Amino acid sequence: MHHVENNAIAEAPLLSTSFLVRVTAVIAILAALTIAISIGGRWFGARVSLAGNTEDTTPITLVIGQDTIQFPANTIRFPSQRQSGVAERTDLYLTWPELRGYDKANRTRFDDVSQSSGLIFLQISQSTMSKDMSGRMEPIYSHLLEGAPVPFSNGMTLHHLRADAGYAGEVLLTAAKPDGSNYVVRCVLPDTPAMATSGDCQRDIKVGHDLSVLYRFSSQHLPDWDHIDAAIRHFVETRLVTRSAPSR
Repeated sequence: MHHVENNAIAEAPLLSTSFLVRVTAVIAILAALTIAISIGGRWFGARVSLAGNTEDTTPITLVIGQDTIQFPANTIRFPSQRQSGVAERTDLYLTWPELRGYDKANRTRFDDVSQSSGLIFLQISQSTMSKDMSGRMEPIYSHLLEGAPVPFSNGMTLHHLRADAGYAGEVLLTAAKPDGSNYVVRCVLPDTPAMATSGDCQRDIKVGHDLSVLYRFSSQHLPDWDHIDAAIRHFVETRLVTRSAPSR
């Protein structure tokens, strides 16, 4: 009896069939995961390299407040906003001076933070104030200034804003536009040109029925302040969708 049991033990395989099945299954699963990770890694890498940008120029039609406006998808910053319909706001980014969206020719300006000063950023929403930045100069900003105005370059005048009013380090730059109206922009001027960022200066204007267009740009482009202002207004105005008059 013991001889039979010993022979049975001696003849028993070192790896049972069920164990081999489990090992084979684990190997198959690991192989499948390896393939999935390889494919997924390439997909994820591509998505990261694009950083949410797209070369798609499909027109996106948005209804913001009382206005309907249309932009190419590659000018809209955030993927979640690249769908037509009613929207509270939309955020754009454009190359300067071309005013173009993302494409292969300009990809470094969008992908490389050190070159982002070559972009202008827009935020378009329904107006919440009756006046734009120029219109707020007299009723609001004029009461928040300190010190004497200082001549600045390119026909501009610099005004210091009071730090105790929540504008620490900020200044107002003003100028007379060719049409006689006032130009006003808020800036945080860098200590040196090399320290300029893509959002040193910001200004808002009113466009269409009730749109507020807030745009930000690098202080490096202040010499072009009048061209930038006219170009941004034209860019937005030409993309407004004219609604047909209601039938009677």
